[in-house]
Amino acid sequence: MIKDLLAYLRPHRWILVAGGVLGLIGSAAGLAMPLLAKYVVDAFGENGSMAGPLIGLTVAVLVGAVVSAAGSYLMERTGESVVLGARRRLVDRILRLRVADVDRLKPGDLLSRVTGDTTLLRAVLTNGVVDSVSAVFMLVGAIVLMAAMDGTLLLVTLLVVVVIGGLTGLVMPRIMRAQKDAQEAVGEMGAVLDRALQAYRTVKASGAEEREIAVVGGAAERARDRGLQVAGWTSLAGVSTWMAVQIAFLGVLGVGGARVASGALEVSSLIAFLLYLFYLVAPIGQLVEGAVQLQQGLAAMKRIKEVEDLPGEPVGVPAGTGDRPLGVRFDDVVFRYGDDRPIVHDGVSFEVPPGGLTALVGPSGAGKSTVFALLERFYEHQGGVISLDGRDIRDWSLGELRAALGYVEQDAPVLAGTLKENLLFAAPDATEDELRRAIVRTRLDDLVARLPDGLDTAVGHRGVLLSGGERQRVAIARALLRKPRLLLLDEATSQLDAVNELRLREVIAEVAAETTVLVIAHRLSTVTNAGRIVLMESGGVRAIGTHDELVGADELYRELAATQFLVS
Repeated sequence: MIKDLLAYLRPHRWILVAGGVLGLIGSAAGLAMPLLAKYVVDAFGENGSMAGPLIGLTVAVLVGAVVSAAGSYLMERTGESVVLGARRRLVDRILRLRVADVDRLKPGDLLSRVTGDTTLLRAVLTNGVVDSVSAVFMLVGAIVLMAAMDGTLLLVTLLVVVVIGGLTGLVMPRIMRAQKDAQEAVGEMGAVLDRALQAYRTVKASGAEEREIAVVGGAAERARDRGLQVAGWTSLAGVSTWMAVQIAFLGVLGVGGARVASGALEVSSLIAFLLYLFYLVAPIGQLVEGAVQLQQGLAAMKRIKEVEDLPGEPVGVPAGTGDRPLGVRFDDVVFRYGDDRPIVHDGVSFEVPPGGLTALVGPSGAGKSTVFALLERFYEHQGGVISLDGRDIRDWSLGELRAALGYVEQDAPVLAGTLKENLLFAAPDATEDELRRAIVRTRLDDLVARLPDGLDTAVGHRGVLLSGGERQRVAIARALLRKPRLLLLDEATSQLDAVNELRLREVIAEVAAETTVLVIAHRLSTVTNAGRIVLMESGGVRAIGTHDELVGADELYRELAATQFLVS
């Protein structure tokens, strides 16, 4: 884990070295101050001139301040670069994860890892590492100077520091565990809040504000409790520095006073030694703080690695796949969403010829949407063969496969941004003529005319400023701009009024003359003109035929049609 932490530092190592050297110089200037103070006391006792030592003290203070400030700036700058790199790397991994893993994880917790956990890395990878190295040099320098003044007093000091330092070391693993628990609690709070925000209108309409506030508040209290555990262990580690110096001070004062009384030590040397003793507070404090930050960084790194170690999809570069319509074939396909989940597809077999309109219909839970998930390879089937254009779907690279498909999800998601950005999301290189044609075909021209800034109008978070039907038409236009060889429509007209549904049916018929269209429909009125209808039930294919054929031959289909007044 420490090796993984240091990997983030490698690109910035020379800047860190420069910042560390500046910090070391600034600390060295401070290290000279007790020695200069000794000269001032000696000059005062000998009635000599104090101008030289005082000027030296002043210069040391100014040089130390300027150099330390420059080193601190470099550290902070590098820290921001480290955080940027960590966030880019983590976001890259998250957006390349398999859909199955993202479905299992919580969005709020993922956001916490990108924001909170990466921020913790900044302290440990910059100030924590560099300040600890600087502190070691300063500690060694101070010990050498203290040894030169009086070895006996040094032994008293080291005895106290080593004993208390050993006790502090026992606390460090507890800090890491507490910090990991605290970060997980913050992630859980984010996940709970995200749940409420994703269903904000439902929360309002259900009068559930107080209940959701209580749930989020409970998660916040748990995060607070975990944070208090971190604070408690950290405070215990921090107070050890103060205790070590104070106890050492009492020991040095007692032993040193006796040595001064016996004439074995000068008063000025005792004063300088005591100043160096208090000077140890900073480097010892930095070492303790560095150790605490290391434990926090290890906890954050563990959570980051949990995401980075998840298997990602292979990086696929979209490639040209031709313009011929694709044929689809399912041969005895078996699939379930997990080993402990029921089978969704149990020997599904059907064929979709290239070109034309084919519909998947059937009761809820029959496995229709899963067909699309398997075609997009969001999930991998466990048995049977799925082939496109005669090739096993696993022989297609993801970039090539998804470039050949257009997909309109059931809830037709629209992203925050402008209408134009949403339309071009799947085809950023589409021309203005292609964009206008897609707008007209999906009857979005009236919407564009009404919007204050036309295509450049912001549609709000998740397209909240658009109606459900408008979002569906945006999603269909977005898919058409991709010029797919296989167009997948999952309940693509469910939120449209009768006029727009009729128009979209005409558009789908037009598109079906150019490419293969596979549509999932609960409203059979949208697919009565389909060249082929696949009726699914309980994870299998029950019947295949046209609307008229199925009405006459299959009882379940006839029942579905009757409930929608399509047959008498």
